[in-house]
Amino acid sequence: MSKFPLIVFEGIDGSGKTHHINKIKAYLKKKKIKFIILREPGGSKNSEKIRKIILGKKNNFNETTDLFLYMASRSENINLIKKNLRKKAVILDRFVDSTIAYQHYGQNLNLKLINSLNSFLLEGLAITHTFLLTINKKNLFNRINEKRKNRYDSFSDIFYKNVQKGYLKLARKKLNKYSIIDTNLDKSINEKIIIKKVHKIFNK
Repeated sequence: MSKFPLIVFEGIDGSGKTHHINKIKAYLKKKKIKFIILREPGGSKNSEKIRKIILGKKNNFNETTDLFLYMASRSENINLIKKNLRKKAVILDRFVDSTIAYQHYGQNLNLKLINSLNSFLLEGLAITHTFLLTINKKNLFNRINEKRKNRYDSFSDIFYKNVQKGYLKLARKKLNKYSIIDTNLDKSINEKIIIKKVHKIFNK
């Protein structure tokens, strides 16, 4: 186990990633563990500029353009991630599996292309553990309707259903590095599950 792990939170919009990342943030501060938190798209200065372009409500890019914009954002972050992993834990709000779930399972883009681009950008960078937050259809759209912050919030229920199915397929292929969290359960229950796992990661 690396002294400074790379931990990723994945899940469709409205699944509660931000809430649980904030809980991890508080835990790491309490334990005096150095860390950095980044999001995708976004994170670094240039990636945040790309994020505004991708998610802007007035923009209407085709699926292929979206893919390359997401990859461009990731490209701007990779060196920052690698640099910090030498001295801090890195917590990511979305990463490579989001691209596969959204762009392949959600928008039917070529999986080999996506995997090839991810492989090129990561250059062997390994994820320590991924938390996948799942949500049922009713709660998903209740939560999305509460925020409506970007153009992805208006995508169809079929789109999000396919995205979540994609996430679950990815998780089941590598369960030793995934924790599937049912966010329809009480938040306090999931907080304990996630913190327990994070504690175990840092104490292996």
